[in-house]
Amino acid sequence: MRIASYNVEWFNALFDDAGHLLDDGEWSARYDVTRGAQLAALGIVFTAMDADAIMVIEAPDSNNRRDSATALENFAAFFGLRTRRTLIGFANDTQQEIAFMYDPDILSATHDPKAGEVPRFDGHLRIDLDIDDRADKVRFSKPPLEVAVQTRSGRAFRIIGTHLKSKAPHGASNRDAAMRIGIANRRKQLAQAVWLRQRVETHLAAGEPLMVMGDLNDGPGLDEYEHLFGRSSVEIIIGDGAETALRLYDPHARAALTQRIGAGQSTARFYLRDQKRYMQALLDYILISPDLMARRPVWRIWHPFDDPACWGNPELRDALLTASDHFPLTLEIEL
Repeated sequence: MRIASYNVEWFNALFDDAGHLLDDGEWSARYDVTRGAQLAALGIVFTAMDADAIMVIEAPDSNNRRDSATALENFAAFFGLRTRRTLIGFANDTQQEIAFMYDPDILSATHDPKAGEVPRFDGHLRIDLDIDDRADKVRFSKPPLEVAVQTRSGRAFRIIGTHLKSKAPHGASNRDAAMRIGIANRRKQLAQAVWLRQRVETHLAAGEPLMVMGDLNDGPGLDEYEHLFGRSSVEIIIGDGAETALRLYDPHARAALTQRIGAGQSTARFYLRDQKRYMQALLDYILISPDLMARRPVWRIWHPFDDPACWGNPELRDALLTASDHFPLTLEIEL
């Protein structure tokens, strides 16, 4: 089975309120890319992936006027994709949903949020963010999507799709303000990571096969304030330092944690206008539980410059660069 995680930059801007594709020459929300060009590129990428299931990060908006599942199912029909069913969880107000597209001939999927000692992801968590002995109330701007999956052969496992809050200091008017906002945002993001980790531990303790995938907007060494807090969100969610049975695994995350200096993988590429250059970063992950490690997992980042098969296919290479500022990440696993 092939399962993918893909952050599609401003997917929402490619559909009208009825969920119809805006396949035209008007500008998309991506810089210097038309809606028609972005849609065509996405069609090439999704077709090439040929995944059995795809966790779409920054999926089209869902509200009282728009429906993410309708838009993505129209997208799948337009390009003849197998992932013709779409599931979303708790909608948010950021115009960037988390959605699960899947092939109903291969698996079934339901939104299955959990509660109990760990609050549901559409609720709030009380945690002391600034060590003042007072609990702060933390919410997810994009509540993680909890999916219960069952394969055609009857094998059951769980997937949590997540898009943690970005740490960018939006709204800062000067360096001091940027520092204050940056530190506050990191506290909130780490609190979200702690919340997610608590949910992960409940599944691992129960012996449930689990995948956590999506855009964590973080990684060791990526943030100038990381030294203030000791760990990145990735380290928290993985359970770095915990016993093996309670740790998640992703080879790219492991390499980043053990090799802070030197060559590394990346899943995203952003243009820095002030520096007139591109920055690459490892932001997207597919983390799996120890029991799934016995299922012969193979990870692949569809990076147009780093993956030989992507580089050797000019149409796919160009499509990957046009479609989004992130690249897909896939997991091949025997399920």
